[in-house]
Amino acid sequence: MKTKQVSILQEVMELQNHQQMSQGMSSQPNMGSQANTRNHSAHEMMDTHEVIGSLIGMLEQYQLYDQHIQDTQLKNILQRQSAFTTQLYNTVIGVFQTGRDPQVPTQEYKMQESNEVIYGLKPGQPKQPKQTVNELTDECYSSFMLGQTKTVATGMTTAALEMNQPVLRRVIADSIPNMLEMAYELFLYQNKHGYYQLPKLSDQDTQMMEQGYAPAGQQGMH
Repeated sequence: MKTKQVSILQEVMELQNHQQMSQGMSSQPNMGSQANTRNHSAHEMMDTHEVIGSLIGMLEQYQLYDQHIQDTQLKNILQRQSAFTTQLYNTVIGVFQTGRDPQVPTQEYKMQESNEVIYGLKPGQPKQPKQTVNELTDECYSSFMLGQTKTVATGMTTAALEMNQPVLRRVIADSIPNMLEMAYELFLYQNKHGYYQLPKLSDQDTQMMEQGYAPAGQQGMH
């Protein structure tokens, strides 16, 4: 009788072990799926945190500038860049949280400024820091905006070089040209209004530098 009870107990224990193993195996695919979508290294997490923070900072600062800018053209630039960056922000956090392709793919920012650049320096009053908010002008606000787009572009470039999650890396890398375009648009605006002047070398020095290089031979080809 005792032997029969032991046999029944062993069967019960084996059944419990089998059920536990089955439950563990069934839960593994879900854990693996989550690990695949959120497979971020610690370094990548911190770099992405910096990128998202810089996008938030840019959007918040743009809101502050919008109420003070006087020039219609600069205000239009700000509003177009703000709308585009808002969508970019949503795309980045969506990919960061899921690891999946974004619902709205990375867009292409197209500026409305022409590419004509004015060279040379014109005399003007020496610059100095403004003492009050009321002294800030469109020159100041466009300079702030230019600095922020450059900061975001630099941060994204640094972060993209450290990304290991393939979807997030692609989104960040594809967004860098858009930030460069925004910065260039602001540079052109400033240049045309005399806020960002460009000195030039003499024609002789320019030509000497241009002619200071020669094509390289094709390595490994004989």
